Amino acid sequence: MKSELIERFAAIVGPAHAITDQQALAPHLVETRGLYHGASPLLLKPANTAEVSAILALASETGTVIVPQSGNTGHAGGQTPREGREDVLISLERMNKVREVDLAANTMTVDAGCILDNLHKVAEENSRMFPLSVGSQGSCQIGGNLSTNAGGTQVLAYGNARHLCLGLEVVLPTGEIWDGLRKLKKDNTGYDLRDLFIGAEGTLGVITAAVLKLFPRPRGHEVAFCGLANAENALAFFQLAQDVCGNALTGFELMVRLGVEFTLRNIPGVRDPLGSPYPWYVLVDISTTDNEDSARQMMEALLSEASERGLVLDASIASSSTQARAFWHMRESMSEAQKPEGGSIKHDVSVPISRIPEFMAEAEKAVLAFMPGARVCAFGHLGDGNIHYNISQPVGADKQAFIAQWRDVNKIVHGLVLKFNGSISAEHGIGQLKRDELAAIRPAIEMDLMRRIKRAFDPAHIMNPDKVLKI
Repeated sequence: MKSELIERFAAIVGPAHAITDQQALAPHLVETRGLYHGASPLLLKPANTAEVSAILALASETGTVIVPQSGNTGHAGGQTPREGREDVLISLERMNKVREVDLAANTMTVDAGCILDNLHKVAEENSRMFPLSVGSQGSCQIGGNLSTNAGGTQVLAYGNARHLCLGLEVVLPTGEIWDGLRKLKKDNTGYDLRDLFIGAEGTLGVITAAVLKLFPRPRGHEVAFCGLANAENALAFFQLAQDVCGNALTGFELMVRLGVEFTLRNIPGVRDPLGSPYPWYVLVDISTTDNEDSARQMMEALLSEASERGLVLDASIASSSTQARAFWHMRESMSEAQKPEGGSIKHDVSVPISRIPEFMAEAEKAVLAFMPGARVCAFGHLGDGNIHYNISQPVGADKQAFIAQWRDVNKIVHGLVLKFNGSISAEHGIGQLKRDELAAIRPAIEMDLMRRIKRAFDPAHIMNPDKVLKI
């Protein structure tokens, strides 16, 4: 990139916020799992929406490719610049203000660079809750969460990022600003532009602010860690939990024993909540708004009935908020716990809830037939059908040789997902990782409609190209 153009971009944000040093850029050029490495001559850190608008207007004028990057916590390479190109990165980390909290409307309006964990704290300070919860919440930013339509552990009760957002402010590739920061729960005035940008992974524009939904803080909260014999019993347990708890059921996480073993072995301070090992585990989370006792009574009634039916073999109810967090830490650490075990081939898939046990059994059989000794570490959000079907390398195997089979293993697992009428991407997005596979499995009319939308919003093709789909 010519120095004159770099200087023009730098003049918009100020030289201190235009990063060209390659050592400083290095952490922004690689995807979290190391699957994608890219190149960039420049990282821009605007302070406000007007500066984002000026950046995109200049990019449109000069044909400069812009790659938005939030906390760089994505797992599909959508945030990574391309190799051998001069893609310019834009980070909204300086745009991290909460613009307004409206308790009457139960909303907060925030800049897109706000870290998710900080939004949780703001909600709590106002006796409210913002329920979006993911493992990277200490570093991910809400703009990225919306751009990937993040899911997390409370989708069962509150929905994913799309369901938690009422309005957006977006800068278009031309530099134009769309102010859609509406707090309305009912608005049937034409096409819903908001939903086009949520989940678009920065290919249609840059989200700069959002109106988020807030919820009353639960007065009663109980968490239980349960041991089960098989996935079929987990499904029956989930159906029972829905009957007993109704809307108070806020989490229902499924884990295979191997994932618990990895976590106990590789995450410091983690302890097994149960005295004996079990083939499968379920973490149950219940939240009530009336009083503290109601959640405990509901949990005890659920576990008593589940035990009588032979669905749950053992269970531990958290005795304190500290222990409840420890139970959740066990579940949330499973991805990290796989790293010391060597290579891991990951799948973020969803299948109809009623078919999860059948999918688990067929997938394990097929994977082990292809790769004897592979270690299946399956866990996820049974309550919304999202399974992280991860496969660790056989003990003693060569990591690079194992990772080289990523696409072959994907083909096996995703083939079964499609057989069960599921999705190959439940909450991590498409990015680069699944772009070509998406084009191969979606009907031609769907891909054509997406390309038409891309061309309409981004005629110069400067917004995060080659992510989600190829033009």
